[in-house]
Amino acid sequence: MRTLHGLSLGFVLVVAAAAVTPAVATDGEKMSHAHMGHVTTAWGDTPDGMGLLPTAAAEAEIAALHAGLAMQKPADLGWLQTHARHILHAVDPSVEAAGPGLGYGVIKAAGGAAKHIDLAAQSDDASDNIRAHAVHVGASTQNAVDRANEIVALGLQVIAAENAADAAPLVEQIALLVDQLLLGVDANGDGDITWQQGEGGLNEAARHMGFMEEGEGIS
Repeated sequence: MRTLHGLSLGFVLVVAAAAVTPAVATDGEKMSHAHMGHVTTAWGDTPDGMGLLPTAAAEAEIAALHAGLAMQKPADLGWLQTHARHILHAVDPSVEAAGPGLGYGVIKAAGGAAKHIDLAAQSDDASDNIRAHAVHVGASTQNAVDRANEIVALGLQVIAAENAADAAPLVEQIALLVDQLLLGVDANGDGDITWQQGEGGLNEAARHMGFMEEGEGIS
């Protein structure tokens, strides 16, 4: 697997897209490492077989693009609703089936990453390094899922709005949450964004996957 530590997520997406998905651990591979690979490198049902975490990041970037576009015309209800639908498609295509996203969604991808990093930590061959950083990755990916669910609820309100005056403040909230999908937020005001519940996002998850891979000697 390629390390996420010190690399941009955009680079990770290129690496992941070319990877081959391992359904199970290959000969001589630790099961914990196989699950790490599902998070960072490849998974069977993602677009182009990308890893779950890069898939979540790619969808979040699409949502961020359309949140920014939406705010360019806050007085145009049709414009706001169109881009709200695009955001919903990137976050959860089961809610909005058509759009510019990858068709997988932040919720499914980030939730899958949280599941597989937990499976890595529960594997019999998991090291203390994996178990420690799995907590950090799991919390940050779950934060992304929680924020994505908030985005869905707000997006549906935008679509149901009858005028731009009602829709625009909701889109502002969506734009803030969309940024937090990747960047997280300094929830406790201590000047730092950590992996903890309510703070870290997908970037923080990627950072701790890098630490985990470094500790495992994976490059």
